[in-house]
Order: sequence, then C-alpha cells, then structure tokens
Amino acid sequence: MSPPFALADLPALTGNVFDDDASLARAAQDWGHVVQARPRAVVRPGSAADVAAVVTFAAGRGIPVAARGAGHSPFGQGQAEGGIVLDMTSLSTVHAGTGDQVLVDAGARWRQVLAATLPRGLTPPVLTDYLDLTVGGTLAVGGLGGMSHRHGAQTDTVAELEVVTGSGELRRCSAEQDRDLFDAVRAGLGQCGVLVRAAIRLRPARQRARRWRLYYDSATAFVADQRLVVGDGRFDYVEGQALLDDDAESWRYLLEATTYYSLPDEPDEDELLGDLSFDRDTTEREDTTYLEFLDRMAEGEAILRAEGSWYRPHPWLNMFVPDDAVEEFVKETLAGTTGADLGDTGLVMLYPVRTDRLGTPLLRTPPGELAWLFALLRTGEPHDVAGTARMVRLNAELFERASGLGGTVYPVNMLPMSPKDWAEHFGDEWPTLQAAKRRYDPEGVLTPGQGVFGSDAP
Repeated sequence: MSPPFALADLPALTGNVFDDDASLARAAQDWGHVVQARPRAVVRPGSAADVAAVVTFAAGRGIPVAARGAGHSPFGQGQAEGGIVLDMTSLSTVHAGTGDQVLVDAGARWRQVLAATLPRGLTPPVLTDYLDLTVGGTLAVGGLGGMSHRHGAQTDTVAELEVVTGSGELRRCSAEQDRDLFDAVRAGLGQCGVLVRAAIRLRPARQRARRWRLYYDSATAFVADQRLVVGDGRFDYVEGQALLDDDAESWRYLLEATTYYSLPDEPDEDELLGDLSFDRDTTEREDTTYLEFLDRMAEGEAILRAEGSWYRPHPWLNMFVPDDAVEEFVKETLAGTTGADLGDTGLVMLYPVRTDRLGTPLLRTPPGELAWLFALLRTGEPHDVAGTARMVRLNAELFERASGLGGTVYPVNMLPMSPKDWAEHFGDEWPTLQAAKRRYDPEGVLTPGQGVFGSDAP
C-alpha cells in the first residue's frame, strides 16, 4: 500500500492537481482496459519544475509516481495505485527548432511535431503508425515503425534529453553528457527518470508517398522478400502483416512497401518491384502526400471509436523473434491461431529491423543482423473477463516459446513479467540498469506498474 497523503501536503505548483472521480477514474484506466489502478491524485504539471517538485515530494514519502502521456500502455504500466499520476499532456509545446533538430516537450503528440517540422521541409526519421502517441511515451519504450529498418528506433534519433530523476533532480543528458542517465532513460520504461523534454534530430522530408500493398500466399516468399528489401533499403517504409482469410482457416501475407519522393521525380516501379515474388494480380497502389500517408490511421481510428472497438480490452503481445527461427515460429503460431484468438479487429504484424540500425542499449533484440517484430494485437470483448484472461495466457505461452528461441519483448504488452523475467530480458544490460535505478531512483518510486523491480505490476 502507498503511504496516505493529503493534497494539501503537495508543494505549490504552477499546474493543476485533481482528485475528482472522473480524473482518477481516467488515470486508473489505460489502452488495455484490463488493469484498474486508482491513484490518489492526478497532477497536470505547468513546467518541468512542477515535475521535479512532485517527484521530490513523492520520493521523500515513498509515494509511487507514474508519468502518463496518451495512456496507450496496455497493462497498467503507466499507473500508480494510491500514488500520483503525472498527466504529461499539459507539457506539450513544440519549441522553435534550429538546424536539423527540434526541441519538444514530452507530452506533445508526434502529429504536433510534424506540424512544426514539415513547414521547414524536415521530418523525424522514425514515426510510429499512430501519430497521437506522445514523444515521452514512445521514447520510454523505444518507438518503432516502418522506417526503423533504415533509421532505428525513435530513441536512436534523440540528441539530448531533459529528465527529472527519481530523486527530483532536473538534468540534461546526451551521448556526450551524463551518458549513463541518457542510456537509462531511452527505452528505460520510466524506471530512472521522467522525461520532460527531448531534442529530436530531423532529416529532409519528401512531398509525396507511393505505397504498394503486395500480397503473398507463401510465408517463405513473404519472409524472403522482406529480408531482401530491408537488406538493400530500396523502400523508405516496410511493414508486414499476416491476414486470416474469410474462411478463417488459412493465412495470407501482406507486405506494405512505401517510397517517399518529390515531384517531378517519381519512383521506378519496375526497379522496386521487379524481383519480388508477390501475387501480381492483387497488387494495390496508392499515391498520397507524405503527411497523408503518415496519418493514414486517422480514418480507421474514427471507425473503431464509432463502433466501440477502440474502448475494448487490448491484450497485445509485441516481441522480437530471431531471424534464423522466424519463418518456422510464425508458421507454427499462425497454424494454432484462430479468429477468436485475435478478436474482431485484431491484427498480426511481422516485419524485420536491421539490428545495426539500433543503438539504444535497453532496447533488447535477439542476436543476428535482423530482428523480426512479431505482434499479435488482440481485441477482447468488454464483458468477457474469461476470454481476455485466455488471451493473456496465450501471450504468456507464446512468449515462453519465443524466449526459448532467443526472442525478446518489445515492451508494449499485456504480458505478466516478474523481476526475474525482466532480468532475463535485459540480459547483460541488467546490472547496468540495476545500478542506474539505485543511483537515479534510490527510493524506488518511479513507474511501479512496469514491475521491473518487483513493484505493483499485474
């Protein structure tokens, strides 16, 4: 149990403090809609100094603190039972950029970053498929997308961070300054600090995007083509999906490949697609602006919100599978996966990332030149507790198999993990993370919901 405290005990802040039922209920929920962890207070900080003051207060009393952005954690990772939730969306300024960088508050959405950088002809090198996630939220886990095979994770595009440590100290860190803190915060699951601001490197943006949707009946051909195009980097964006046919008995595969370009130049389709083994009778092609392509989920989100799936449980599993095991592992997994295992709007994603593009120590991937992101994005029914619990058990069983092959988690999951599990996941980085936790969060108050060090995870 968290130590009780009164709101009057909190330090003076320029932001706002809430303890009304609506605010606490919202902070007690997340994207997963399974874990209920009600805080004592929600703080919407008005500045980085507010964050530092709250964390200092909490550390002095042993009160758990969790930073919350868009609330897209699926399993209580951003919650703090009886403690304080920092609603970081109140810190959402995208500051004036100079050169090839932009300075962004942690609570800003990635669409806000784009709105500021595209008029300058610049873009973040890596973006997630959903632009309404916050900068701080994705940097806490790594931040992957279809551009990661070229540019790594979003954490690899960061030049500098401003962080409030677990003892309430506001610090700047980078590869050149306080490198141990920099490496402990990037993909560090909020264990060693609350990210309040980030300097993001940018690259030139193209005007348009041409996307091909390439279909395969053969998993072998699908995997081989992904290896080929990721290896030679011919596309700017690469992601793959496994699709359950209408008969719900067989699987097809979809490679989404996109090239960015500016007129008058246009992509050479024969050169890009000529040596690939997809079904040429079912190919789909779409031309859009660069921004329209990046924001392509907006229409789907509106549909999911309208019909209610957006608010259902999301027992997601995201993991990395080693290249030498991926084809057989995926085939076996899909052979035992039904539509009921995924839910009405569930998705299966599969695409490789070049590990030589990943430079974030705490983003753990299997050994080898390629690591495959394999994600079963399940959707449960709102009142079927047993059904959702079954999906969580399927996640645990599947990851146990993957782990035995050398797989690792990409930590956006509804997957019960003990400190021992986390130690095995982080491998040779575990002692470094332990030391950073002792140094930067000596009272152990930060982000208990992750359960990395034996806190309040489900």
